[in-house]
Amino acid sequence: MTRSISLALSVALLVSGFSTASANDWVSLFNGKDLTGWRASEHPETFRVEEGLIVANGERSHLYYVGPVCKADFRNFEWRCEVMLEPGSNSGMYFHTEYQDVGWPERGYEAQLNNTQSDRKKTGGLYDIADVMDVSPVRDNEWFTQHVIVRGKRIIVKVNDQVVTDYTEPDDADSQPNRRGGRLLSHGTIALQGHDPGSTARFRKIEVKPFD
Repeated sequence: MTRSISLALSVALLVSGFSTASANDWVSLFNGKDLTGWRASEHPETFRVEEGLIVANGERSHLYYVGPVCKADFRNFEWRCEVMLEPGSNSGMYFHTEYQDVGWPERGYEAQLNNTQSDRKKTGGLYDIADVMDVSPVRDNEWFTQHVIVRGKRIIVKVNDQVVTDYTEPDDADSQPNRRGGRLLSHGTIALQGHDPGSTARFRKIEVKPFD
């Protein structure tokens, strides 16, 4: 296959909403320049791009992936990004969720990002479901990688390649009171959290690996 034909095929696949990656490839979701492929809710000014990073700081907002990779609808997949939190900051990585104009995402899970903010639930836990309490595995003002793996009913959260949470959703999960009617595994997009004006989180190398 000639180079020009191969390039045209790759572009066509991407535009059609399919990842051009094989089962073992990571796909970048952030171009390092702007928020193409992403949509922020209620206070979009909370999110901006500075020096190749996504910066979250401001009133509550969530930045949802709405781009072409898997048509922004993931079921079984891995998702990782590099994160830096300033002292006293809270954020999160949502998955199996969907865009909503206002409020905390009602669908899906949140992999918590919080090292020193007053909320006792810390980095690496699944918020309200399988929490890491009181002590974060990482420190503020340092880059770390949070890596979420979803396969079937099992969720693994790694921080800097160390398993922090390994959770399997029970069959009766939908009857548990902390599910808020939608905190369940299903399918959906991913989102980054802008928590409050006192929190600043930076993100880079946002990548996904979908698989069946």
